[in-house]
Amino acid sequence: MKLLVNGTVLTNDDPMVLAAGAVAMEADKIIAVGTKADLRALYPEAELIDARGGIIMPGMLNTHMHMYSAFARGMPLPGFRPRDFVGILEGLWWKLDKALTAEANYYSALISGIEAIQNGTTTLVDHHASPNAIAGSLDELARAGTELGIRCCLSYEVSDRDGQGSIRAGIAENQRFAQWCKHTKPELMAASFGLHASFTLSDQTLEMCAEAAGDTGIHIHTAEAASDRQHSLQHHGLPVAARLDKFGLWRQNSLAIHCVHIDSEEMALLKERGVNVIHNPESNMGNAVGRADVPTMLEMGLQVGLGTDGYTTDMFEGIKVANLLHKHDLGDPAAGIPVDKLAFSSNTEIVSALFGKKIGRLAPGWQADVIVLDYQPYTPLTAENWFGHVLMGMSGAQVRTTIVNGRTVLENRELKTIDKEKVYYQAKQCAQETWKQV
Repeated sequence: MKLLVNGTVLTNDDPMVLAAGAVAMEADKIIAVGTKADLRALYPEAELIDARGGIIMPGMLNTHMHMYSAFARGMPLPGFRPRDFVGILEGLWWKLDKALTAEANYYSALISGIEAIQNGTTTLVDHHASPNAIAGSLDELARAGTELGIRCCLSYEVSDRDGQGSIRAGIAENQRFAQWCKHTKPELMAASFGLHASFTLSDQTLEMCAEAAGDTGIHIHTAEAASDRQHSLQHHGLPVAARLDKFGLWRQNSLAIHCVHIDSEEMALLKERGVNVIHNPESNMGNAVGRADVPTMLEMGLQVGLGTDGYTTDMFEGIKVANLLHKHDLGDPAAGIPVDKLAFSSNTEIVSALFGKKIGRLAPGWQADVIVLDYQPYTPLTAENWFGHVLMGMSGAQVRTTIVNGRTVLENRELKTIDKEKVYYQAKQCAQETWKQV
């Protein structure tokens, strides 16, 4: 049993803030939340973890990630001057993913997972691609995640762009991993069924995927760029979300990523189907594809979560950008969006549904995914203003302790589950070999 003490607890529950609070954990569950005095009296034999006056809060949840993007950092691409979104895909991501081997899949996942843990992110919902190393690719990601002790929901992005063999292999990889999760029920792993995007998927492929996915939720880039919408209208006579619905792809736990270029009718459709939209503000800005109309989505009752699309593993950073993007784009400092709802309420519901477990709150019966930050506010922190402190004061760099499923994976900023120096050395060698193939 572990007892986190000497900190201000942000529960993401009611009450939201507990000054001089404590969290008791046994095995993989939280068993009590209260004051240090009360819990110390109840559990006198518990192992104490001292928050040193910092913040105790749920681990951060990233609902759209590309772990393989770790190997893109600093990659030399002579003459790379993309003019549009497709140019970015063709000039960067589709070159990198073709160069990935099983070893590269493993080490890029390790690197991403290490950085996530260090930044206080305890769950990654990943969307993978490695066209020349498809079979077993999700096992390599799962191996890395399991060794690190981080929670992962994995999928492989099916696409027509590499031919029929790649389509069949991608479908098979999604099916195989989903069945493995269903039958073995791994503590830290879950599955969704990945597809790339409407403009790289034929009707035949969508039919095959809809049948192969069964009741597994779909994870697909949806109308990320205007070109995706234009392609769907021109070639299929329907906008993207409506086209995907035609094949029955929207089902329980489906993730519609981006949705920058969907209209109000498509929003209503996604709402009716119970689809989760995932907002990725940093990626949308970096790719210059536009701003998703999150305010309207929320007004219509859509569930909108927050992801990073591989731009970062620091969800605190993503929260800040999400807050700024809408203000800046609308030219209204009072506009913005309720980012607290996306990052905490919606992400909690989305991740809990994907894993079939209660994840994202500090409350009895919920999974013991907890982080401790070296953040000591110099202004009052209350139930009314807690998110202002998250937004303006906290960062992944302040994370000192990360606990996933009751296991301490980071303590005093030191990884406890893996030799970081060894992994970084081996990953660097692997990345250099990968770059030679790009």
